[in-house]
Amino acid sequence: MVSANDSNVAPRSGRIILSIDLGSSSLKLAVHRVGSDCELCLLEGGIEAFGTSNAALWIRDDRYPPRAVTRRLLGPRTPVAVLLAFLEELDVAVDAIGHRLVYGGPAHEAPARITSELLTSLAGLVSFDPLHLTDALTAIREFEKALPDVPQVVCFDTAFHRRMPMVAQRLPLPRELWAEGVRRYGFHGLSYESIVRQLGDAGTRGRMIVAHLGNGASVAAMRDGSPVDTTMGFSPLGGVMMGTRPGDLDPGVLLYLLREGRYTLRELEDVLTRQSGLLGVSGNSADMQLLLQRRASDSAAAEAVELFVYFARKHIGALAATLGGLDTLVFTGGIGMNAAPVRWEIAEGLAFLGLKLDPACNVAGAPIVSADGSRVVVRVMETNENLMVARHTWATLFQAAASKVDDPAHA
Repeated sequence: MVSANDSNVAPRSGRIILSIDLGSSSLKLAVHRVGSDCELCLLEGGIEAFGTSNAALWIRDDRYPPRAVTRRLLGPRTPVAVLLAFLEELDVAVDAIGHRLVYGGPAHEAPARITSELLTSLAGLVSFDPLHLTDALTAIREFEKALPDVPQVVCFDTAFHRRMPMVAQRLPLPRELWAEGVRRYGFHGLSYESIVRQLGDAGTRGRMIVAHLGNGASVAAMRDGSPVDTTMGFSPLGGVMMGTRPGDLDPGVLLYLLREGRYTLRELEDVLTRQSGLLGVSGNSADMQLLLQRRASDSAAAEAVELFVYFARKHIGALAATLGGLDTLVFTGGIGMNAAPVRWEIAEGLAFLGLKLDPACNVAGAPIVSADGSRVVVRVMETNENLMVARHTWATLFQAAASKVDDPAHA
């Protein structure tokens, strides 16, 4: 197995970086070659539905003619063990591993190399986000045990929003809770950072809203590429309605359910994370494409789609108010990119902003779907969180050394 660390590989050829995005029941991965003069995706894939009888690993290997490989997960191995074994089969060795970590808490604002001290600090945050952090820290430790000489970096999904104005970070709660870290953090930060990076300074100039709509969904407002506000707050449960999460709720609903003994705390957490949103309202599916197909004959499916559109439109309108208007709207995420009817119905209620879609471009999912004469440019873009993790990992671990090689004074 050849690694980019081997002496016969030129320093400027880049480093091989594995990016990991671990969810509650799935793992997304990518392998990139990243350097000061290169950025190339070698592999991408994922493990779906782990912990169930339908768990499967898929990999697309772009070093050769594109092909998809699907493997059933057999036996009690963890997703990390399965992934490492499969990368071994594909003859892929990595120089570093980067992790998307959903929650960084108040103390972590930038990508950081994993150390024992950092792991201890992150373990202290588990009570803030047990759903994501517990599994992520377990995976980090498993990689550390299997590949002790490979450095790891964590990239926080909350980091992008830490530059929001203080008024957008505060919650109207007793002041002492702020010191405990109870505040609005915002999430999907790596996705928003990816969109900003792709558009560049010219594309992000002015007032922009990005709608990351998928199984997890949020909307963020930016001015000249800098964050102003976002819909998710203290946790990834709030804001826009999602696939299995409710979005914003009156806190009194939760108090009622607990007071009446309808659920234990653990059961309520499961309802809020896995049984609500599109799935809860439709009664049978969190898949937007399936719900769109069924809504003509299934009133519950129609209601779920209508509610999703209503929440998204309402939050976009509210964020436009924080910006004092809107110049650019970007749709991204699985629903944002692939559900043309959802884009159309969201936009229909935003005509007061001067926003108008081109029907043909919208159905085609063109890069720009706004009509001629629309005061708001409406884009459809693919986000790339794994690439952002790879970039941050390379910059954290290798950029300084690469800069010395590139500097004639260090030649």
